[in-house]
Amino acid sequence: MPDSKPASRFRTLAWGCLILAFAFINAEFFLDSYTAPIKTSPGSLERSQEYKNLMDLQNAFIRNAKKIKPSVVSVNKVKELVEKSSWYDPHTTKPWYAVVRNWFNQNLTGKKYSVENVGSGIILGSNGHILTNYHVVEKLDRILIKLSDGKEYFAKVLGHDTYTDLAVLKISTLRRLPEPEFGQSTALDVGEWVMAIGNPYGLEGTVTVGVVSGTGRTDLGFSHFENFIQTDASINPGNSGGPLINLDGQIVGINTAVAAIGSGVSFAIPVEMALEVGDQLIRNGSVERGWLGIGIQGLTPELADTFRLKTPGVGVLVNSIENETPAQSGGMLRGDIIIQFDGKTISSLKYFQKLVADTTIGKVVPVKIFRDGKEKVLSIKVGKMNS
Repeated sequence: MPDSKPASRFRTLAWGCLILAFAFINAEFFLDSYTAPIKTSPGSLERSQEYKNLMDLQNAFIRNAKKIKPSVVSVNKVKELVEKSSWYDPHTTKPWYAVVRNWFNQNLTGKKYSVENVGSGIILGSNGHILTNYHVVEKLDRILIKLSDGKEYFAKVLGHDTYTDLAVLKISTLRRLPEPEFGQSTALDVGEWVMAIGNPYGLEGTVTVGVVSGTGRTDLGFSHFENFIQTDASINPGNSGGPLINLDGQIVGINTAVAAIGSGVSFAIPVEMALEVGDQLIRNGSVERGWLGIGIQGLTPELADTFRLKTPGVGVLVNSIENETPAQSGGMLRGDIIIQFDGKTISSLKYFQKLVADTTIGKVVPVKIFRDGKEKVLSIKVGKMNS
């Protein structure tokens, strides 16, 4: 009987060669199938970058909230609830020692207070100075400051400025308070992301985000000197006095008002103005500003034609002059048009007010006016405006 082993070995070898050939021919297919899940199209790369950008923005919000919150305080009004009782009540049926004990409990150990949040504030430095809005503390007899860690301190008002709606408070503590980082509001661009931190409706440490909607807002009726940052970051009652923060974690404004015209329109005082006023309130208890003692109004094209002023868009009209004031002493008259102050051309009413306010008290300033169709230069010694 013939041997079948060579034939069997041949068939096995043939099948092995066929399998190897099939694997070699289809190797590219298998490799493509294996690597297909990790191939990335240009569109998915773009989506991945967008996601990374969103996460970076979110992380900036989280980082800044943790960074600034410790320097934001809650400003509260304190009201005593238990009235003091008299020592003797002739109608009581209690024994004398019960009356004495009750009097001591009510007058010495039994006083109760209600605490209500009225706004927010910012720690200016480790020495206990706190900046807030004046309207937050205007009518408060007792002020309680609550730090982010829950510690509470009674505060006194060092000074206030009604013209910018700012006030500085002082608490006494041996602790080193956290100091925030201040930025520049002048570097803000419309559309830039900002954050607001405060205590709206008593909800401490609330963070809202939005964008800068506008800068240099004036004629809003909130204060005398206005140069507000407009934002759509949600600012509600209790946010007043808290910080407006850029994405670098720097304070660029002090949240101060919500417009009555609708939601999504809020305003903040530029940080430069706030710090300048705060510094003067700490040093002097008030703010020194230049003063002329005149009433002024904007110069419309019709008024300019009436007074035969040929330079459009320049000047303010003097409509009243108080007695015994720098303007009267310097020879200014009602009906004069002020076109230059200390060498600077007057482009608007607000600009002129700021120029005068920022002038050193006692400085003699050249003031160019337009009167009876002619220009004239007056020398006026700037007085002091009461804060």
